[in-house]
Amino acid sequence: MASTSTPLTLPVLPLDDEVVLPGMVVPLDLNDADVRAAVEAAQAAARSEPGKPRVLLVPRIDGTYASTGVLGTVEQVGRLADGDPGALIRGRGRVQIGAGTTGPGAALWVEGTTVDQTVPDPLPGHVAELVKEYKALATAWLRKRGAWQIVDRVQAIDDVSALADNSGYSPFLTTEQKVELLETADPIARLKLATQQLRDHLAEQDVAETIAKDVQEGVDKQQREFLLRRQLEAVRKELRELNGEKDGEESDDYRARVEAADLPEKVREAALKEVDKLERSSDQSPEGSWIRTWLDTVLELPWNERTEDEYDIQGAKAVLDAEHAGLEDVKERITEYLAVRKRRSDRGLGVIGGRRGGAVLALVGPPGVGKTSLGESVAHAMGRKFVRVALGGVRDEAEIRGHRRTYVGALPGRIVRALKEAGSMNPVVLLDEIDKVGSDFRGDPAAALLEVLDPAQNHTFRDHYLEVELDLSDVVFLATANVLEAIPEALLDRMELVRLDGYTEDEKVVIARDHLLPRQLERAGIDKDEVTLEESALRKLAGEYTREAGVRTLERSIARLLRKVAAQHELGERELPFTIGADDLRALIGRPHHVPESAQDPAERRTAVPGVATGLAVTGAGGDVLYVEASLADPETGAAGLTLTGQLGDVMKESAQIALSFLRSHGAELELPVADLKDRGVHIHFPAGAVPKDGPSAGVTMTTALASLLSGRLVRTDVAMTGEVSLTGRVLPIGGVKQKLLAAHRAGVTTVIIPKRNEADLDDVPAEVLDKLDVHAVTDVRQVLELALSPATNGAAPEVPVAA
Repeated sequence: MASTSTPLTLPVLPLDDEVVLPGMVVPLDLNDADVRAAVEAAQAAARSEPGKPRVLLVPRIDGTYASTGVLGTVEQVGRLADGDPGALIRGRGRVQIGAGTTGPGAALWVEGTTVDQTVPDPLPGHVAELVKEYKALATAWLRKRGAWQIVDRVQAIDDVSALADNSGYSPFLTTEQKVELLETADPIARLKLATQQLRDHLAEQDVAETIAKDVQEGVDKQQREFLLRRQLEAVRKELRELNGEKDGEESDDYRARVEAADLPEKVREAALKEVDKLERSSDQSPEGSWIRTWLDTVLELPWNERTEDEYDIQGAKAVLDAEHAGLEDVKERITEYLAVRKRRSDRGLGVIGGRRGGAVLALVGPPGVGKTSLGESVAHAMGRKFVRVALGGVRDEAEIRGHRRTYVGALPGRIVRALKEAGSMNPVVLLDEIDKVGSDFRGDPAAALLEVLDPAQNHTFRDHYLEVELDLSDVVFLATANVLEAIPEALLDRMELVRLDGYTEDEKVVIARDHLLPRQLERAGIDKDEVTLEESALRKLAGEYTREAGVRTLERSIARLLRKVAAQHELGERELPFTIGADDLRALIGRPHHVPESAQDPAERRTAVPGVATGLAVTGAGGDVLYVEASLADPETGAAGLTLTGQLGDVMKESAQIALSFLRSHGAELELPVADLKDRGVHIHFPAGAVPKDGPSAGVTMTTALASLLSGRLVRTDVAMTGEVSLTGRVLPIGGVKQKLLAAHRAGVTTVIIPKRNEADLDDVPAEVLDKLDVHAVTDVRQVLELALSPATNGAAPEVPVAA
């Protein structure tokens, strides 16, 4: 590649923020002082030289001149299109600017050297490819702009330098990019630079066109969707008018509904934010469906709806007494609650510290004693709405606190749904079977209930689905459970415990007469005048046909009786009206299932042989009697040691070891042949082996059974006992005294032995039960043996007393 240079002296024509490349023809305004001075100086110099006036076009960027300029000839001086004086100048070639000099006119004159590099002919292969690529890119760009007349002119340019300088016309190039082209002297390098610049611009243009196309398509789709929806609304409106419906009955304007609803301020703000999201989202977006469901749930909740409590304390107590017999503890607690609420209301203390006066009670007792139905009676007495939440078998924490809205099919928790169902913010909510709540990999629902049942926290309860604060401080929560030990300690600590230990026989008779019998008469389709059930029959049903803490089996027995009578009447075997007495029960529903031990033949009683004692225990179904059997193995066939059977827990096994150790160490004092215990094995068995048993309260019973076995003295049939025994023979306190005494009364026992330190628990036992029981409070196991064992006889069979 060859290059030539020629020295020149030229007037400078500065171009502010503009660049002219060789080959370009540009009009310049002569009103500009710098332009006019340069043109006039060139014209003055041209008078003494042949040819057209020449100037040096130099870019001036921010007051700084470029190092390379363009030799330009003044082609014509005249007027521009707007009428101002102007000059038409054509760029001829590059000039490397040197030092300044003097010349005619007011213009700045400089010395310069022309820069002229030629490209070999024919063009090398890579240069030819570069020329071809540039022409293709330029043609594509010109066609996009619709400049078809220029395409042919670009295609006709064969000179590499001229082709590269032709890009100076490109409007998309910045001043810096044009200066870079101007200062690149090598034609091939300049063409490469021009090609790269054109390629980058086309790529940016393609991206911009793609974005514009996508935006336009989206706009077109929205416009089309808007038009179709307006048409759909018009069709629906016409259909509603044809069906006689008023326009706007199914309004979908959530903003208007939120603004019209009586919502707390924070809830309103959260709802309006969701409405804003809904209005911005597309109808096809799944988020729109989630927001609508959430808004419907929020709008359906009774945020400010509350029922007024009934402050007629006497009337509330009368309602509770009429609907439930017995259960004095829980009735007293509800009466106390209403009395306190009334006094707080009278003194204007409805809300203190954001908290209202709710209550959290745990009703714990065996099945069938009326825990669930009591909740409805409490709501009736207070004048509140009632809703029941079944927690049995719930294992998912989200059932209590709700699911996050990001999940498909998300719902609020059961507490929120209970308020929605009740239509009030202060209902009576019955949390049924709270001891049956389980836990697995989905979380522990009992842990989620900690906040719900905490009076110090539940005024700001936050459901995962709603994510707004919910005030539960005015709700009366009644939790029911059968087994107290199954409730987590932290949860139990948040509730006030009310025990329902079961009904006495007299209470069962009253319940059967006043509640169960009328209900079953109605279900059997029998009028109350057609069948009469005597009180003696009800008492026998409660005492001998059923043995339970509650009344469910008693109600089923009454229903069975009435079904039998109804069937016999329809078959023509019995005339109505009919009175059922105690003697008619066996003919109608068969023999009794629970005959008291004291009513059996003495030879058939369990305690008819030495080594059998009657104990008392508490199960999930209430109190029950528990028999303990002991035997000694033959010294020739049995191995020494203690054998325990009956599916016993560790605590009960230890109690058996303690009982045996006590008798071994105090045998001489008690006049027992304990020498037999050294070589003979002792076997203690608890019948009903399929039922798990545990606890320390059978200690005195096992001691008595072993003492009876060793002494040969029978245990009195009418005696039952309970208490923990120590190695020194002390009788220690136990729990469940009331339930155990009720069980002893049901079983026909007349004498009960309890620990001395449990004597205070007798205050909880109904007076009619205590009147029929001879209760002995003891401190030492020796007193137990003295009371429980029959007197020793001289060679004759022991005389077993029969209970009166």
